[in-house]
Formats: sequence, C-alpha cells, structure tokens
Amino acid sequence: MKIELNNAYKSIVNWAEEDRPREKLERLGPSALSNAELLGILIGSGTPNESAVDLMKRIMADCNNNLNTLGKLSIHQLEQYRGVGPAKAITILAACELGKRRAMEKAEERQSIDSSKAIYEYLHPRMQDLDVEEAWVMLLNQHYKLIKALCISHGGISETAVDVRIILKEALLCNATVLALAHNHPSNNTQPSSSDDQLTQHVKKACEVLRIYFLDHVIITDGKYYSYNDSGRL
Repeated sequence: MKIELNNAYKSIVNWAEEDRPREKLERLGPSALSNAELLGILIGSGTPNESAVDLMKRIMADCNNNLNTLGKLSIHQLEQYRGVGPAKAITILAACELGKRRAMEKAEERQSIDSSKAIYEYLHPRMQDLDVEEAWVMLLNQHYKLIKALCISHGGISETAVDVRIILKEALLCNATVLALAHNHPSNNTQPSSSDDQLTQHVKKACEVLRIYFLDHVIITDGKYYSYNDSGRL
C-alpha cells in the first residue's frame, strides 16, 4: 500500500518570507511570534512531513499550550515525538529553564548619568592611565539612565579624531534621547582646545537636528575635569 504524504505540508524554506519565523522575528521582534514559532526557531528542523513550527504546535497542544507544562516534560517524554531527538529535547528544556530563571531575577538597574561629575566618575577609571587621547560617547534614556557607553576614537598624544556621524548613528541605533561626550587629556591640562570647541558645536548642532538632548562634553584628566555644560558653553 502506498502512503501519500500530506500535500498541505510545506517546508519552512518554502513559506512566504514574511511568515518564516526567523525573518518574522527580525522584522517584527520576538513578541510577534507564537510560542511554537519561537520554539521552532530553537529546534531548527522538523521531519520530512512536518515543519519545526508544526512539530512544536503539536507538542504544545499536548501541553495545553502551557509553557510551564512543557518545562515539566522529561527528555525521554519529548523524544517520544517523531522528529525530536536528545539534542532537540535538551534545547527545549534549556529554553524553558532560562525563561524560569529570567522570571526569578530582578531587572537590571541602569546607572544614572545626570551630571558632569557622574560622567567623570564613570569614565575616569577607564581613562586615568591612558597615554593617548580617547573619546567616549554615553547614550542615555530620557531619565538619564545609561543605555550604552562606548569608545568611539583612540588617537594620539594631543588629539583624537571623532566622526560626528558615528556618534549619531550609535545614538539612533540605541534609541537614545540624551547624549554625553567625553575625552581625556593625557597632558593633565583640563582646558579645551579650539578643536574641542569645534567638535562640541558640531555635536550640539547634530543633536538639535535629531532632537537628542546634548547633556555635556567633559574633558577628563587624572583628578580633575572640565565641563562645557557647567561652564555655560552649551
């Protein structure tokens, strides 16, 4: 007797691109996907007759579509489903365990960077032993909580080149609404140079165009600092 395959089945690679789980997540974010779609991404493949998503839909249906129930299954129980071997079973249970641990942990408290002193105290330990100039950008949310701090330039003894476009690109990628700039002077002279003044104005104008608040530009030395904002120059 010849067994006909289900003609309705299509491999995920043959799905419309907007329906494929990986592409859907990339386009819309993880919250747009169902539990079965997210788990389908993790296990990677199903069987010749069933996609990874459809396989996980079937398993989830047997668990009353409850992730807590899924997490209580053993590796042996998961392996009873055709298409699930030890590796996939372990992957599923590892994902459930991570979800449980995340629910038990407190949300990370972002550091507050709301003044020139806070900028100095954050960056001084990173800059105090440098013998060349470095420029850093600090990207903040509307409550002055730090999203990301990164070195954008590493240069010579007396200056370092800063590309304003890189600063604004990073701010946009992080959805930052507040931005602070800082660089060190290995000479231990806190006074800004004419090029420092020029950079400050360029960054300020760029932030105004993109409606990002330019908090400060701080020059850091070992034990002292200069703030454009505190000096009334912003």
